[in-house]
Amino acid sequence: MATTIDNPSRTDPARDGAAPAARPGVGPLERRRRRMFWPFTAPALIVYAVLFIAPVGYALWTSLYRWDGMGDMEWRGAGNYLTLFRDQRFRTSLLNTLELMVVGGAITFVLSFALTLVLREMRARLFARSVLFFPSLVNGMVFGIAAGFLFSPTGPVNQALKLFGVTTPPKWLSTDNLLPMVLGTLVWTATGYYTSIIMAAVDQIPDYLYEAAELDGAGPFQRFRHITLPCAWDVIAVCAVLWTVSSVKIFELILLYGGSTNAYPPVSSWNTAVYVYAEAFPQGTVPRLGMATAAAMVSLVMVTLITLVLRRLLRRDPIEY
Repeated sequence: MATTIDNPSRTDPARDGAAPAARPGVGPLERRRRRMFWPFTAPALIVYAVLFIAPVGYALWTSLYRWDGMGDMEWRGAGNYLTLFRDQRFRTSLLNTLELMVVGGAITFVLSFALTLVLREMRARLFARSVLFFPSLVNGMVFGIAAGFLFSPTGPVNQALKLFGVTTPPKWLSTDNLLPMVLGTLVWTATGYYTSIIMAAVDQIPDYLYEAAELDGAGPFQRFRHITLPCAWDVIAVCAVLWTVSSVKIFELILLYGGSTNAYPPVSSWNTAVYVYAEAFPQGTVPRLGMATAAAMVSLVMVTLITLVLRRLLRRDPIEY
């Protein structure tokens, strides 16, 4: 007698209402984290899109038109960008921006490293760090007023130089010296700021590394080179990016040192931020918001590219200690 044996049917968990099997290698804690990712991230992304992405998109769209902010918008396409790079004022502003970024950054970080080397060996380094950090808290308006008093032809600086036999002191606030004055003020205010950040990273380095290096006969500079610099490299890379972004936004110092109530600073001292302001709020002419936003977009692209290159060049394997 033949019997028929039916093959057991395959069951579908989804069809039968059973819970699907968990993916291998993913624990319950990881699954909870993934479920909570978007609820926590979405509000920040929405704020970022509204306050940054949307304004940048609107600026990019405006840069393709000729517009005074009041009348009709006239399509120009890439014409604003072509006119921009033919403008000698913008080329001067772009070169000044790069000079402030590169030269000012090099001087600032060399001084910051030197101060870090000194502060690491000091007893009262917390007090010294507070003193160095103080100039970064002062408003730029104060520097403009102080510079007008200190570096005027009859000011304290020139009077002090005459005591040392300098009969013809430099004209500190002349047109030729405006950019060096801005650069010097910028370095003075930024050095303490970045020194404090780097020193905060140095404080996390274990003392036994320095003690072992000192027992091996390493001097202060060798300890800085082989211990401080590698262990604080990630923080230094972040400081380089912060400097790149902040150096492009310098505006009030140039306006305070070279401007007046009736005129802008000389074009030879402009950077891209002053150029954008002069195009958007001209004196005696119609605003050119298309040109202003085009210059702002060029600055944004320049900062983005330099930041990406810096992050690539300064990338290092993390050091564990």
